Amino acid sequence: MGHEVAPHLVTTRPDLPPRPVDGHKGTFGRVVIIAGSRGMTGAAGLSGMAALRGGAGLVTVATPATVASIIASYEPSYMTWPVCDVLGQLSMASLSELMDRISTADAAAIGPGIGQSHDIDELVAELYRSVEIPLVVDADGLNAIAHQAGFLGTARPPGPRVLTPHPGEFARLSGLSMETIAGNREVVAAAFAAQHGVVVVLKGQHTVITDGEQLAINPTGNSGMATGGSGDVLTGLVTTLLAQRMKPFAAAQLATYVHGLAGDLAAAELSQPGLIASDLPRYIAHAWKRLGQ
Repeated sequence: MGHEVAPHLVTTRPDLPPRPVDGHKGTFGRVVIIAGSRGMTGAAGLSGMAALRGGAGLVTVATPATVASIIASYEPSYMTWPVCDVLGQLSMASLSELMDRISTADAAAIGPGIGQSHDIDELVAELYRSVEIPLVVDADGLNAIAHQAGFLGTARPPGPRVLTPHPGEFARLSGLSMETIAGNREVVAAAFAAQHGVVVVLKGQHTVITDGEQLAINPTGNSGMATGGSGDVLTGLVTTLLAQRMKPFAAAQLATYVHGLAGDLAAAELSQPGLIASDLPRYIAHAWKRLGQ
């Protein structure tokens, strides 16, 4: 990783984003989530619903045209933006459409359910290098970066970047073994964040959030959240708090806390084994209520 850092340990939760009584849709942020592909539409729907439950004023899910109607059917409160695709996946041909849509947003995300291909690798790289607003990269977006050796070392993004890997994805990004990561989560996450100028959300029990200078360990969540789609919900939450103009580290820390709290409230009612990812957006609303929002 190059060097070890000693970030400041943050033990207080960030303030909640303000909700002015005279606010309108624009006040609470415009989110674009680039997600979904044939066979993986659920990831896009979960991210979109979480962004809505996180308080965004407007949410658009940009997705391959061939699956847009499926994703639209999940939730009427977000918009869908069908973009050019190849065999049900995003491609470089969709770049200009995506850039146009992102230009109207306050924060964006890419990765949930987009699949893997050479075209997607190029698309993710170009968006990472070009998007001026805060960008969250998750799931197959992280895999696309990992496929391109040395990419993060040369990329000079014009806006904040938040990466939300699970340990396997972090191993591919960093080149470290799973054993090394498991034994040194805080150290390796902070060093990676500092080296590449990003916020890292290293998921798992006691998720680590760090920008290399600050580090927080999340106290909420339970093993019932170890189920497909939970990470897509977190992606939507981080993005919506960025769109509400929170600083990147604070947005990632608060989103992770609320995500885990929603899981704890859901498990208390539904059980940990019975908890599924699509329960979480509804319980995000209960989490906000618990926090006094």
